[in-house]
Amino acid sequence: MKVKPFLLGSFITLALVFMLVVGCVGGLVAAPYVQQQIGTLRHVASAPVSSVSPRSNSAPTPASAVKVSPLPTPTAVPLPADASPDERVASDVYRKVSPSVVYIQVEQSGSGSTGRTPRSQTPGIPGLPNQPPSGVQVASGSGFVLDKEGHIVTNYHVVDGATSVEVTFIDGTTVHAKVVGTDPSSDLAVIQADVKSSLLQPVELGDSSALVVGAQVYALGNPFGLDWTLTSGIVSAVGRTIQSGTSNYSIPEVVQTDAAINPGNSGGPLLDRNGRVIGVNAQIVSQSNSSSGIGFAIPVSIVKRVVPALIKDGHYTYAWLGISGTSLTLGLNEAMNLPADQRGTLVIDVTQGGPADKAGVQVGQSQATVNGNQITTGGDVIIAVDGQPVTGMDDVIDYLFNNKRPGDKMTLTVLRDGQQKDIQVTLGERPKQ
Repeated sequence: MKVKPFLLGSFITLALVFMLVVGCVGGLVAAPYVQQQIGTLRHVASAPVSSVSPRSNSAPTPASAVKVSPLPTPTAVPLPADASPDERVASDVYRKVSPSVVYIQVEQSGSGSTGRTPRSQTPGIPGLPNQPPSGVQVASGSGFVLDKEGHIVTNYHVVDGATSVEVTFIDGTTVHAKVVGTDPSSDLAVIQADVKSSLLQPVELGDSSALVVGAQVYALGNPFGLDWTLTSGIVSAVGRTIQSGTSNYSIPEVVQTDAAINPGNSGGPLLDRNGRVIGVNAQIVSQSNSSSGIGFAIPVSIVKRVVPALIKDGHYTYAWLGISGTSLTLGLNEAMNLPADQRGTLVIDVTQGGPADKAGVQVGQSQATVNGNQITTGGDVIIAVDGQPVTGMDDVIDYLFNNKRPGDKMTLTVLRDGQQKDIQVTLGERPKQ
């Protein structure tokens, strides 16, 4: 189902000067060559649509072949006796979850058949040691251990197009990992690493449906390559619907937070006060390529549904209606002579040959300017699905994801020419892009 646009683009490459400065702070070692952090970060700009990368067939490196990088291992220091309750909660969350979080570094080919813009536009710099081969970009992100089989959850955009994936654990152990499954629609991916069991500390999954605005949350990951960084904030909104940034489709029920999320945090967990994962950090809205206090996490409810299929089949199949729609507004209602308080979804496009098209859902032929935008009007207005009222496009997206599978039937109640009409649709399987 094609949905309303929420344009999000990839972030610019970090400047070499910044990387060298970071290398001088706190004893960190500068990257041997320019390294772009793929974080969250699809800020407000245009985003090329990428296609599903082929599943990697390479086997993970055996535990006996691991290498150990000289990364600093966090040391547990007791909190002072006068520590506040909030400080104690944050410290407990960090101690509980940091062993489950990993640093992911990928190599990506600068050329390929996907047609998307390479993540890094920085040319090679003569004389800089250990530069990657021409046409290769190095990027990094975060992830977290899901189970004792070595499955690690991250974002699709972290491993998209990867020719090599390395995973580093909190003790510095680094191994190659293989891509097990990807889903551009939800911007989720699963990779797998073969390491000793003691390094695999699975996270505890929470309940994103129980979140309320104001709840304390924590983001744990590797922003700007600064590994195992904890930031805190609150849930600032729930139930957002945003475009995935890696496909033409939207992600429902997204968690919004003001916890600092920056490039490199992508794929890391958003945690509740008990250290349970309630989301996967994925995007920010920013004009400065860094946290502006509006971050988005894919809810753990989607992780619980999609990730098992990625592990089993390498992909996830979605029910598909085959429409583009927009929520009614006062301006649209006036343009179509509808009651001012009418709620619903105006169908503005139908995919030819798709489920809605075959069922007879109609698109209007008129054009109206609403709030400066040209919109196709006069089409069917969806006011209910399977008898459940909808207030806008988000409700349709949520209902499809949570209740329907390919091949299911769904009844749309629509307004057409002032009359109410029921249309039964047999849902298809969502195209890959």
